[in-house]
Amino acid sequence: MCTESPTREPVARAALTDVHAHFVTDHYVRAASHAGHAHPDGMPAWPTWNAEEHLALMDSANITRSILSISSPGVHFGDNATARALAREVNDYAAELTTAQPNRFGQFAALPLPDVDGAIIEATYALDELGADGVTFLSNAHGMYLGNPRLEPLLAELDRRHATVFVHPTSPPNWEAVALGRPRPLMEFLFDTARTVTGLVLSDHLDRFPTINWIFTHGGGVIPLLADRIELFQTAFAGGQPGDIATLLSRLAYDSAGTPFPIQLPTLAHIVGTNRILYGSDYCFTPPAAVKAQIAAIDMAPAPSDEGTWRQVMADNSERLLPSHVYRGLG
Repeated sequence: MCTESPTREPVARAALTDVHAHFVTDHYVRAASHAGHAHPDGMPAWPTWNAEEHLALMDSANITRSILSISSPGVHFGDNATARALAREVNDYAAELTTAQPNRFGQFAALPLPDVDGAIIEATYALDELGADGVTFLSNAHGMYLGNPRLEPLLAELDRRHATVFVHPTSPPNWEAVALGRPRPLMEFLFDTARTVTGLVLSDHLDRFPTINWIFTHGGGVIPLLADRIELFQTAFAGGQPGDIATLLSRLAYDSAGTPFPIQLPTLAHIVGTNRILYGSDYCFTPPAAVKAQIAAIDMAPAPSDEGTWRQVMADNSERLLPSHVYRGLG
């Protein structure tokens, strides 16, 4: 144990950038509830959110900047035109917050997927006009997972802009059969993240669109436990070479939201290293007390290397992996 090291205390106070921070508006909650999502993904109720409370949590946890996004179930509830309008509304709202406080808030813009044409329009607007830090995909868009050829025109536009894509889990298409009445974030979100990561790495999209900066939530879900099995199937049945899957997974970034210690992040780091892991709180869907408990777990976890604590590693990674730090003169 090195808790008394003279370098421990200042390293532990390294400021974090939160890549997994959510917001809701009253209109968005009404629209989602009217569309049948009064209990989002089986959760008891929608959380409340306001910028002042969010900033207070950030100050107490030494979070310098939070990149805001709309969580599951997203903005598309069955009608393309309505989804486009809702995406524009929440993106404009987040842009107002980031314009007012650019050193505290950022934005991963909502897209009206599976409407690919609408998503291209909104991504272009958000990145070029609003200055968004990136865009948000859900793990599936009404059953359309990463790796699906229908996404290629959108991926080409995002690749051309070297865009960041934040991929957040949602309920799988068959959730009624598998969730068994439990909230889908309990397990299904983690499996759906793994399902969409697998679709991406087994397609050719990482090679065809190499400048997209991918961020997956919750430590990649159950991917750390499945990586060896995916490689087994690739080498045994599809002509893959040993190490191919780990190499592909190492091209993605992952956040720490959820229960990163003592098992998940060390297991993930064993596969992809520590330089692709970012901090994520999952606030406001994760209550403040749970956010602080997760940060305490990060700070108490054994340091991954001689280069610093997990907090320091995540802080350094955000400086390197998030282009907004450079564009906005931060860091």
